[in-house]
Amino acid sequence: MERQFPALDESVGSITAASFKRRLDEGEEWTLLDTRPTSAFEQWRISHPNVTAVNVPFTAFLDENGEPADSVPEGVPDEQLVTCCAKGISSRYVAEFLAREGWDVRAIDDGMEGWARLDELRHIETGPDLDAVQFHRPSSGCLAYLLVSDGEAAVIDPLRAFAGEYVEQAHKRGATLRYAIDTHVHADHVSGVRAVAAESEAEVVVPERAQDRGATFDGRFVADGDTLTLGETSIDVVGLPGHTTEMTGYRIGELLLTGDSLFLDSVARPDLEDEDAAREAATQLWETRQQFAALPDETIIGPGHVGPTTAPSSDGTYTARLGSLRQALDAFEDDREGFIERVTANLPPRPNNYEEIIALNLGQQSATDEETFELELGPNNCAVDG
Repeated sequence: MERQFPALDESVGSITAASFKRRLDEGEEWTLLDTRPTSAFEQWRISHPNVTAVNVPFTAFLDENGEPADSVPEGVPDEQLVTCCAKGISSRYVAEFLAREGWDVRAIDDGMEGWARLDELRHIETGPDLDAVQFHRPSSGCLAYLLVSDGEAAVIDPLRAFAGEYVEQAHKRGATLRYAIDTHVHADHVSGVRAVAAESEAEVVVPERAQDRGATFDGRFVADGDTLTLGETSIDVVGLPGHTTEMTGYRIGELLLTGDSLFLDSVARPDLEDEDAAREAATQLWETRQQFAALPDETIIGPGHVGPTTAPSSDGTYTARLGSLRQALDAFEDDREGFIERVTANLPPRPNNYEEIIALNLGQQSATDEETFELELGPNNCAVDG
């Protein structure tokens, strides 16, 4: 049952999360008043270069009897505002309260849940035989990829929340989805490989070591050195262990999709599969780093995630040439012991509900679409300092 708030005879404008994101991308600057509890705000919030976020919980706008407070609480900026909360309920009350007091204010009508339902897509410039599209979920930084060649398509690291969108985008490009591929057993979001396969003709493809972790579903299990045929091109399977034992990349021409091994401003954390084996995993990740050191500078890196402060490239995609990453990331300057220390020290909090999400992605548990959406709300936290 949703919380009831006092009725105020005020009318305020609203804006959807999608419209708000579009206006931010167009250069508008906004001050956002987040009315969730401080703990929720500190863990996860709307992040964008053009947003200044301030947290004043909705309880500050109520008196001890649950009636409107006598005055505007401290900390509310004296300027044009947009309000936000989890679902657009408390923030609408706060917007009405502030409008009554003379503020120019509007409310995000679907809150953080609306923000989490956004999925943006951009084209990656590659060779003539490949149409590559990157999907970006701003709320968590998750990235997925659609690859199309000669009427056949593959989606890599799809999210269950957007399974239908990948199928639709393949059809728009005149392609049949042949593969639904994961780079690893995700801990921060619910995989969409099986959902995509259920809505299309796609074959589920996952790293074979996922079986060692307890994968219970049917599919094609691939290993380092394998090749998948896609239209006029091929997808090379590249083992990149460290973040997890089964972490796998997929190379198509000069594009290398690295999953959660190498990011644009950091490297992977090694403790989400087995906290007690983090140092061993970090050693594997060092060997993977050495693999990257041997690849051509011109290799285009397409990571599995971006952070809230990661800047897109000039074409709007979250990709980068490997040569530039080798120059920018401190992890490429470390020796073996320095690297292992870097990726095992001061690890960030684990992703929300990660154990249950892993069980879902292994096929060991089931959940409804709404349950999975709720499970993966929040930051991904799959990286360490670069």
